[in-house]
This record gives sequence, structure tokens and C-alpha cells, in this order.
Amino acid sequence: MSKSLQLKEEGNRHFQAGDYIGADGLYSKAIIADAKNPALYTNRAMARLKLGHWESVIADCTTCLSLSPQNMKAHYYLAQAQLSIRDFDSALENALAAHKLCAATNDKSLGAVTAMVLKCKKDRWGDREKKRLRLEREVEERMLDLLRRDRDEMLMAEESEIERRMIEEEANEKIATLSSVFEASRTQNQKKREVPDWAIDDISFDIMVDPVITKTGKSYERATIMEHLRRHPSDPLTREPLSASDLRPNLALRQACEEFLEQNGWAVDW
Repeated sequence: MSKSLQLKEEGNRHFQAGDYIGADGLYSKAIIADAKNPALYTNRAMARLKLGHWESVIADCTTCLSLSPQNMKAHYYLAQAQLSIRDFDSALENALAAHKLCAATNDKSLGAVTAMVLKCKKDRWGDREKKRLRLEREVEERMLDLLRRDRDEMLMAEESEIERRMIEEEANEKIATLSSVFEASRTQNQKKREVPDWAIDDISFDIMVDPVITKTGKSYERATIMEHLRRHPSDPLTREPLSASDLRPNLALRQACEEFLEQNGWAVDW
């Protein structure tokens, strides 16, 4: 057995025992012994994820992908680290890359990777929503401030008490109207949100990321129907024999789900 393999297996034992610092050190020694082995970098990235060393995880995964561009684990771990540092676009890109590789090989991690894609979509939407709300508040305050300044300047320039009252009443009405418009917008955004039935997987009841269609025309999330077929190779509805080769991507539904999640990231937790 090579020295790097011995160090890797020892590192695995430390990782399984929860000694992530020890595992990190052993994987590092294995990399020194064999710097061209991509699996060593993903092992160390896995340990560093546990330690919260996000930048080091990104470095390890990037190195792994330079050696093995189709490495699913590297994309998956990279997405997790990028999500932790709030690089939402990159995280989603790598989560989708990991999902594509999982789906192509029917990897057992497909369910976890699908959940990661959904988390990336939700967190990215949440970040954009916070920025949108902050911008709306800033615009509202700026516009209200301008109306107040205009009112005060006009009042200072006007000597007639009657005119001053008219100016103040008109200005206050504008301020109240503007405030009510912004409040109505906030109320509209807070209305009860609903997920359309066509976007929901009937096995997991989650919104679909990668829907596939069966021979009967029913669509399911790829990860959940594949897990079902591993246990019961039959159609969930008809109980007729069904295999993975019978499934076809539902591209139209996938696009519809993507567009819905783009505007409704909250739906991930529906």
C-alpha cells in the first residue's frame, strides 16, 4: 500500500471519529506524498467543511477540479463553502454542476445534492429580496424627505397664513399618499403565498428541480423517483413495472419550476 493511501485511510478513521483537525493533517500529509490524486483534495475539503474553513475548502475543490473537472464531490463541497461566504451565484452554479453529474451516473447522493440546489436557490432569492426591500425603504425615505423639504421651503417663503395652511395641507396629503402607496406594496408582498400543484413532487412533496416523466405521463423529481425505483421498480401510481431507463426529462416543466423559484425562493420551504 502506498504511503499516501495509508495516510488517507488513517485520515478517514479520524474523520469518522469526529477528529476533523487530525483528519485534515493526515490528508495534508497524503497530498504531500501524492499531489496529483484528486480524491485527497475532496477528502481534505470534507474535513475543512466540518471545521468551517471555507476559503481552504474552495482552494481544495478548485485544485481537485483542475485535476478532475467532472468530480461531483468537488462541485458539491465547493457549493457548500461558497454558500457559507454568501457567494450565491457561484454556489448555485456548482450545486447544479454536481446535480448534473449525479443524475448522469444515478449517484446515491442525488437526493442530498438536489436539496443543496434548492437551498442555494432559496438563499440567493432571500439575499436578493433583502436587497430589494432595503432599496425600497431607501427610496421611500428619500422621496418622503424631499417632499418634507419642499414643504418646509415653501412655508418659509410664504407670509400669508392662509396660503401657508393650504401649502401644508397639500404637502401633508402628498406625504400620506406616498406612504400609503409603499405600505400597500408591502402588504401585497406579504399576502399568503401558494405553490402551484404542477411544481410539487408527489413523493417528497417538495418543489421540483429536475422533473422526469414516466411512461404514463406523470412527472416526479428525479432524485425521489430514482430512490423509489431502488426499493420498488414499479410506477408509484399504476404499480406497473418501471425502470430508470423508462424516465425522460420533462424540460418544459423544469423550465417552469426554475422560473417560479427565481421569483419565489421562499417556496423551497413550502
